[in-house]
Amino acid sequence: MKNRAVITGMGVITPLGLSVDSMWSNLVQGNSGIDRISRFDVSGFSTQVAAEVRGFDPQNYMERKEAKRMDRFAQFAMAAAHLAVKDAGIPPEDLASDRAGVLMGTGIGGIETLTEQFQTMFDKGPGRVSPFFIPMMIANMACGQIAIALGAKGPSSTVVTACAAASNAVGDAYRLLQWGKADVMICGGAEAPIVPLAVAGFCSMKAMSTRNDDPKAACRPFDAERDGFVMGEGAGMFVLETLDHAMRRGANILAEVVGYGVTQDAYHITAPAPGGDGGARCMALAIEEAGLRPEDIDYINAHGTSTPANDKNETEAIKTVFGEFAYKVPVSSTKSMTGHLLGAAGAVELAACVMAMRTGIIPPTINYVHPDPECDLDYVPNQARKARVTNALSNSFGFGGQNACLVIRQTED
Repeated sequence: MKNRAVITGMGVITPLGLSVDSMWSNLVQGNSGIDRISRFDVSGFSTQVAAEVRGFDPQNYMERKEAKRMDRFAQFAMAAAHLAVKDAGIPPEDLASDRAGVLMGTGIGGIETLTEQFQTMFDKGPGRVSPFFIPMMIANMACGQIAIALGAKGPSSTVVTACAAASNAVGDAYRLLQWGKADVMICGGAEAPIVPLAVAGFCSMKAMSTRNDDPKAACRPFDAERDGFVMGEGAGMFVLETLDHAMRRGANILAEVVGYGVTQDAYHITAPAPGGDGGARCMALAIEEAGLRPEDIDYINAHGTSTPANDKNETEAIKTVFGEFAYKVPVSSTKSMTGHLLGAAGAVELAACVMAMRTGIIPPTINYVHPDPECDLDYVPNQARKARVTNALSNSFGFGGQNACLVIRQTED
């Protein structure tokens, strides 16, 4: 018999705030965290806007010496993990164990460190490259740093599946708990991609919005005038436990993970499969594992990137899975406010699903002004909505055809 797995703690570092409460307050109010990029000169870039994390001081979560030896993405991960552990109220001895593990997702890892150290070598020669360059850059180091800080000696891994990474990390942690391989998993995703090289790369792909004169309106999922995604940064982390472990220690259970779907488009390196085939199969698998029917889903947090292809194909995928009920289920994209956190997106969006359950409020899709005939579902336009949410579905679809979907269920208090 498989174990049940529950969420007992959450922590986020986002463009909308450095806590779950501050992020949620801004989401419900429809506030955008997108603005002109401030971290470097963007005058030569076709896209000049992003959703930056502001006011973040890593020394609020770790020693200065430790922070200096971590890339920004790992700092975000450590901070969010600290907040999640605090939220869970879990004893240190339950974490410093071979029954506790860490599972992280990221799309790019330490790209800020990579670009900085390349410039150092170019300007000053190989002898000036930092001895911490490699352990700061490699994608698995956020996971390693969290495990070291907590003493967690159980299952440990890093998932690099582009924009599906955080959802894969949470889903894979859920599987380990189901199978009895751990009692506690710290899991989620982190990303810090707002550096000149990454922005230039996405600009060259023509994947990002160029609505530079109106940053707050740049990300407009499902709107007919959408012109690309907006890059974001940050982290989302969870404490997942087996239900038995959580109950033994009297934990406050926030939600139960009940379904996880993983599929591959096997179609194109960046474009989604026609009709959203991979995403549809992924949603169906997650809902089936949860023991639910599509009409049991009360809210879908869409991948909803604001790119022409994604939003059209995700809409088609939802129609494939939900049939006529597709027009009745509320769908929203919180990326309209947070931007696209790439490998961290799924974790931050899952936290939004938990909060929708806890508060009875569905966050809106802002900037939905011009209806698109090909995107004709209920996207909760512009205003949050009161609704009972018992079962929620979170979608994450990444480059390379990677798809991951999670279903969570509200638990009785």
